Parts: sequence; structure tokens; C-alpha cells
Amino acid sequence: MKIIVVISASAEWEGVKPLFSMAETQHYPYGESFQRAIGESSAIFFHTGWGKPASAGALQYVLNRYTPDVVINLGTCGGLAGVVNLGEIILVERTFIYDIVELMGDLNILDYYASSLDLSWLAEPYSYPVRRGLIASADSDLLTEKIPFLRSHGALAADWESAPLAWVAQKNKARLLILRAVSDLVSEEGGEVYGDIESFNTRAKEIMKMLMDQLPGWLNAVKL
Repeated sequence: MKIIVVISASAEWEGVKPLFSMAETQHYPYGESFQRAIGESSAIFFHTGWGKPASAGALQYVLNRYTPDVVINLGTCGGLAGVVNLGEIILVERTFIYDIVELMGDLNILDYYASSLDLSWLAEPYSYPVRRGLIASADSDLLTEKIPFLRSHGALAADWESAPLAWVAQKNKARLLILRAVSDLVSEEGGEVYGDIESFNTRAKEIMKMLMDQLPGWLNAVKL
């Protein structure tokens, strides 16, 4: 089984690298990569970089070059306060992009860049507690004024990359598993780590260690 693990943000990548020996790190057009054993499987890890352009471009590159059986994205997300809990893991089943503004016509952008992930190839019951649901993405940290809009559309959390990754995977009919843990909560009054990057970096490191510890269990659930 060909397994690809993509990690987006720099803080997330820096949380993963210390878990492995980096003696054999390679470089590809979007950043670093390395191959390591995960349980009884072998996976190639790619740092895609943050935001929609980097994540979409990197995933298309990886799909074209490696034709993986499964792509797994592990990372963090900002949770909507009162909707999810700190540390909760979201198994992403739907996504949309919410920061595109179109003023000349009536194009339904939410639908155009929305994706539904087929997870029928993932055996249940899951080995770890997760909450299936929707994550919205934008090239921005979650703005407080966007909270009501995202709540009204069923979002549990927001990030920078899940939606473009899901959109590219859907276009390529590729299996994609996105697991995002809530690193911080945002309400209409503000974000708990906004202006405190060190707190986010610390939480991101803890989250990536947790998700990496769980990765062998998720790989065992893959049905080819």
C-alpha cells in the first residue's frame, strides 16, 4: 500500500520532524519530504506549506508523481467556541472555502469549491474517538466576524488547507483522510491564542505527537 502523509503548517511540520531521524530528508518543489516506517507500513511524509496555493499544488504534484493508495493529512484547526472542544479530533467529511468574494455575478462559490470526502474505505468502528463533520478553509486565521456565517453553514472549525486538499483529491478521485485536532477556540469576542504564537506552537507540537501516535491505528483501518 502506497501511503502519503501531508503536513501543512510549519509549526505542525516542526512538531513531526523530532519524532523521526532527519538524516535522509529530501527536497521537492514545495519543501521537505522523508520516508519512514509506520507500524508495518511505509509512508512518505511531505511538508506542503500553509495556505490554499501551496497545499493544492503540492497535493497535485504528489498524486501525479506517486499515485498513492491513500493520502492522509494531519494537522490543527481553530474550533468554533461552543461547537467543539479544545483537543477534539475532527474527521473531516465535508469542506468548503469561505474567503472568495465574487461581486460581478451570482456564482455560488461555496458550492463550487465544496467537497464531500468518501470515507467508505475506512473500516468502522474507529480506533480513536473523533467527531465527523465540516471544516471551512480560508487563507486567513478565523476572523471573529465570520463566526455566525460559519455556524449557519454547519462548520465545526476552520483552517487554511483542508478544503483545497479535499477539492484536489476529489478531482483526482483519490482517497484522502483528513484528521484535524482543535488547537484553539475562537468566539465572536476573539481567539484564545491570537497574539500568542508560542502557545499555538506548543499546542501544535502536542497535537502532532498525538496524531502521529494514532497513525498506525488509522492505517490498519484502511480497506483497499
